[in-house]
Parts: sequence; C-alpha cells; structure tokens
Amino acid sequence: MEIASLKLFLAVAQRGSFAAVARDYDQDPSTISRTIAGLESELGIRLFQRTTRNMTLTEAGEIYFNRMETLLEYLDNANEEAQATNIRPSGIMRMTSSVAYGQICLTPLLPRLREEFPDLKLELQLTDERVDLVANRIDLAIRLGHRIDGDVIATKLINTRYRVCASPGYLEQHGPIEHPTALSRHRCLLFRIPSFNSTWIARNASGQEIIVPVDGDIVISSVQALHQCALNDMGPVLLADWMVDDDIRNGRLIDVLPGYTMSGAHSHTAAWLVYPSRRHLPYKVRVIIDFLKSEFSDRLLALPKE
Repeated sequence: MEIASLKLFLAVAQRGSFAAVARDYDQDPSTISRTIAGLESELGIRLFQRTTRNMTLTEAGEIYFNRMETLLEYLDNANEEAQATNIRPSGIMRMTSSVAYGQICLTPLLPRLREEFPDLKLELQLTDERVDLVANRIDLAIRLGHRIDGDVIATKLINTRYRVCASPGYLEQHGPIEHPTALSRHRCLLFRIPSFNSTWIARNASGQEIIVPVDGDIVISSVQALHQCALNDMGPVLLADWMVDDDIRNGRLIDVLPGYTMSGAHSHTAAWLVYPSRRHLPYKVRVIIDFLKSEFSDRLLALPKE
C-alpha cells in the first residue's frame, strides 16, 4: 500500500470529488478513480458511496479516514522534524486574512518573511468572506473577532483596540467631541455589521461602561472605505488601532475620546491565528506562526506608551 495512494484517499474524502482532487494534483480524474478503486480492492472494503451528484464516505471509510489522517500527519511531521535540523522550511504556504488586515498589517512583513524563508512560496488570499480552510487547503488564517468558533484551532496573535476618530477638518466644522454621549448628535460613519452599526461601548479609566447609541447616513461594508470617508471630513468613525494609529500620529485623524476604551457591541476583540484542527502542525506552519508572533510582539514594544 503506497503512501501516495493514502494521501489521494484523504484528499478525495476532504474534497468530495475526483475532479477537484485531479485539478489539485494536476492529474486525470480517471487516474484518481483507479487509485481509489485499487485501494478499496486491496482493503476489501468500499470506502465511498458514489452517486451522480456527490461522493460520501461509507461507515468503514469514515473509520479508515480518521485513522489514516492521524497516521499520515504523524508521518509527515516526523519527516519534517527530522529534516528541519539541516533544511529550511519549503513548499507552498497558503494563508488568508481580511482584505484590510492583509494589506495594512501583513503586506509590510512580506520582505522580511521572504528574506527569512526564501524557500517558501506564499499564497496570500485576501478576502472578507469566511474561507473554508480544509476545502481551500489553507494552512493558516488570520481572523478578527472576540472569539473564534468552529472546528478549528485558534491562538491569539494580538489584542485589538478601537478608537473613535474624526478628521481635523470635521472637528473644525462641528466642534469637539468631549464625551461619548455627544456622538449621538453626530452623523457617524458606520460599519455594516450588527455589532458596530447601532451601538458603541465606551469605558472610562475606572471601568464604568457607557452604552452609546449611534446613527448615521453612511453605512459601508468596507473598513477601508470608512477610513477614507473619515479622512474626507465626513464624520466620526470607530476603527481598529492597526488601521488608524499612523493617521493619528501624523495628524490626519484625531482620537476624539482618548480617555476611553472604545469597542463595538463585543467588548473584547483580537486578531487570531487559526488553522485546521490537527494534532500536529506542519513545520512550515509552525515557523510562520512563530514569525508572526515575534513580529507583532516587537511592534507592541515599539509603540509609544500612552
């Protein structure tokens, strides 16, 4: 029984299609079909139920898949760990993040990442859609939120702080915003998700929480577009620190409520490193996780103290 055949079996079970696996491996679908048929013949069991519309694992196939997935992961990681003593991580590293976070926080790291891991080919999928990591063969995702749900492993990369900002031009026209409740008198720029488009939360230094109803005539699904509207003097906006800190330092935007900790409806948010639920991470994924944690830790240390 060849390891290559077992890996094709796992791929077909995950993708549910000979054609999809054939495209992934640049082979003919009939070759994939013959490989699976040969494996079933060797085992003496049927691994898949096939219909004209879909393909699913049989009960025996499910059991075999669960065992083989674990064994092949052990084998792959044993090989990687043994080779890691004298080789650099290599192969294709597939990552995904939101468009804004990828452009602002990840793209500046690419020169150092290429320098440190010259044998890695990085495929970075920037999308605001929630990508299925297994179906799209994603090794590592960076996702934003107060928690991560689903059958995945998540480790916190960095906490996110939100700021209410407005441009100097806007504040010259409409006056200062000295207390969170004053936001209700302004046409705010709103992010088109429920936890941000109707209520903002402010906490003062003593931890007292103020619920702030907000309203506005501009509601956008892109944080980059909201950011541009704020720069264009169109109103106050609630955005993450990683998006506005440079603008605040350079005077393009003003943190109008610096004495308060701001958030949307969820009080605790972060950027998370997310990967498929597996017992052992491939070596290339482990080194990229360590790289990102180090880079973001250095970035925190470099920030001015407030």
